[in-house]
Amino acid sequence: MSRPKPDPSSADACRGFYADILYFLRKRTDNASDAADMTQDVFTQWLGYRDRAKVEQPRAFLFQMARNLLRDHWRKQKVRQSVHPDQSEMDAEPVTDEQNDPMAVTLRLQRLEQLKEVLAQLSPRRREALMLHRFEGLSQAQIAERMGISTSMVEKHIAFALLHCKRRLQPDPGTEQPE
Repeated sequence: MSRPKPDPSSADACRGFYADILYFLRKRTDNASDAADMTQDVFTQWLGYRDRAKVEQPRAFLFQMARNLLRDHWRKQKVRQSVHPDQSEMDAEPVTDEQNDPMAVTLRLQRLEQLKEVLAQLSPRRREALMLHRFEGLSQAQIAERMGISTSMVEKHIAFALLHCKRRLQPDPGTEQPE
């Protein structure tokens, strides 16, 4: 009995997106081994998916699978911590008084709101480039490919976006900063 030949589009998808998904998961987990395992699970699920040919955007589909696996991973971690509270206390970082201080919490929330407003002021292309770089961890070359622009233009978008954020988020000279 002969084995069926692998679907070339599946092999290409595996090769083309493996590093991106591994990087994505690695940035969001505290364990490189877990990220590698989840990346392998993504492609195992992809290769077992019967309607692969109907998927119009395999990259987006694979990243959604990765996000789902990541969410499951976090849920399992939460369950483990509730079942073994002694272990989770040793693994967790100590909570400082500043983290529990209502004033510090309020200031952080205000800062986040301020950041949202500043990001909303950016042009859509600059905001997209910055978000892809800072929050999805894509390289400038990957962003250029995704946005259909040059790497140089991506560099400019990110630089201008960061400068805009820095200028808008700097405290006023007359305001007192908490120590």
